[in-house]
Amino acid sequence: MKKENKTRKPMGRAGSLLVSLVVTAVVGFVYFYVSLPAINPQSGDFYSFLALLCIVYTISVFVLSAKPLDNGEYSVVRTPREKIKDWFLFVKKSCLPVLILFAAVVAVAIVGQIISMPIFRASAYRELLTVQTGDFATDIAEISFNKIPTLDRASAEYLGDRQMGTLSDMVSQFEYSGDSTQINYQGRPVRVAPIAYADLIKWFTNRGNGLPAYVVVDMVTQEATVTRLSEGIKYSFSEPLNRNILRHLRFQYPTMMFATPEFEIDEDGRPWWIAPRVVKRIGLFGGTDIQGAVLVDAITGESQYYEEVPNWVDTLYVPELIMQQYDYHGTLVHGFINSILGQRDVTITTDGYNYIAMNDDVYMYTGVTSANADQSNLGFLLTNQRTKETHFYTAPGATEYAAKLSAQGVVQDLGYTATFPILLNIAGEPTYFIPLKDATNLVKTYAMVNVAQYQIVATGTTVSACEQSYIKLLDEKGITRVELLPQTEAKGKVAEIRTAVIEGNSYYFIRIQGEKVFYSLSAAQNREVVTLNVGDTVTIEYAQPLPPNPYLDSVRPPSIYDGNALHINERMTVFPGNE
Repeated sequence: MKKENKTRKPMGRAGSLLVSLVVTAVVGFVYFYVSLPAINPQSGDFYSFLALLCIVYTISVFVLSAKPLDNGEYSVVRTPREKIKDWFLFVKKSCLPVLILFAAVVAVAIVGQIISMPIFRASAYRELLTVQTGDFATDIAEISFNKIPTLDRASAEYLGDRQMGTLSDMVSQFEYSGDSTQINYQGRPVRVAPIAYADLIKWFTNRGNGLPAYVVVDMVTQEATVTRLSEGIKYSFSEPLNRNILRHLRFQYPTMMFATPEFEIDEDGRPWWIAPRVVKRIGLFGGTDIQGAVLVDAITGESQYYEEVPNWVDTLYVPELIMQQYDYHGTLVHGFINSILGQRDVTITTDGYNYIAMNDDVYMYTGVTSANADQSNLGFLLTNQRTKETHFYTAPGATEYAAKLSAQGVVQDLGYTATFPILLNIAGEPTYFIPLKDATNLVKTYAMVNVAQYQIVATGTTVSACEQSYIKLLDEKGITRVELLPQTEAKGKVAEIRTAVIEGNSYYFIRIQGEKVFYSLSAAQNREVVTLNVGDTVTIEYAQPLPPNPYLDSVRPPSIYDGNALHINERMTVFPGNE
């Protein structure tokens, strides 16, 4: 007996609406989970989210409401034209509120963009950043050698990545994340970065214990260390699901807008994520600024919002935001029209930035030039990245790019590449300090370039040697008079010679008969030292230690001590003599 085919009963109108709502909810949840829009009327992503929900619902209603009108009760008594008309009336009735919402979302987004434009709110944009005028020589202290960063970000991350290769128990499971942050840690400038899971399989097998360490790169000594944790980091960017730091923040603070969280450690070495809270201060979408931050414990996930963050936090205002706000401040000085036509008194930031550590805070530094973006700076901008306190220092001179070219020109035969300069106060003069690195991203030598006269360039294999040469050049050019270290000399027969290679440079340590100290001489600076033998008579010139002095304390060599202490001074010269 032939089995009769059963005709499936078409879905009713109530059913199609219910299914459309379910489909919309599912799509909305997936989109929210992946894209993480803030449920905030000042977020552009929020309007995109609402528009997507409206579109998905409308399409679902159109698709699901077509079937009952093909085979429903009207199929015999109504014409196709009447069925189509009835279908459109149903869709219009079902989707009208959603279509109205969609139109409202689009209208609000467009109007919000218009009323937030700088052309209508020039003065408000200019007031986003308060800029004070400072005196460079007074405000910017002469930094001690043990606080001058000698690495740029690329070099620091290269060293951090290389350090991971020395850890046999980690290298197959984890990798260097490359997401480092420059901070002051226990009074020293360092870059810190978490490690990351090597791949999805490694995440699955290790997620229970979390990430077991983070990497610290000392920006002065160029030493990279992996700090192991007793309890692993559970919340990070390398987590793909709920413990992803962005998803964790969104679920806890669904209405807050956040800048990209920065990884930091407190003074006890505990890892944290610092998530600056983004606010819009002009119109609906304009005037991006920061108002406090959420601090997330990277191990436990516990979080708290602070209107004023603790003092150990170093990175709240990122350089890109500060530079954007200054560009508004500098270009809108006489209104929007002047920023386009005429450009009277218009200034902008230069391309690039660096960091300076002062007073246990990290400051962002960038140059300020004219709107024509020529090869000269008008001055410099220093901004505290925690408080946004900003000072402008008038110091006409070369741009950072011009200074880099000048430094590279001195060592062009070696093929070294200049990093982005750091602004220092050397003998009261604004000075570019530029580490020079080789093709492997390792720093090989240093240069100091005078900002006002960038043809004045000094180099040295150490920061101390570079500064001594630079100070000597300043004195020779009559730019400044610095109290030089008084010279003295030691004479006698060579009793003992030792050698060592320090930071790639050969040093000879010489002890004269009747003395207990060794004199350290660089073979690169005193080539005749390689010909010395025990018993030769020598005269060694060296700098006599001075009484305490705020400036010279940072540049003079250590004192000579009894015992086995070494007297380090690369400016010494050696004169072999006869008995």
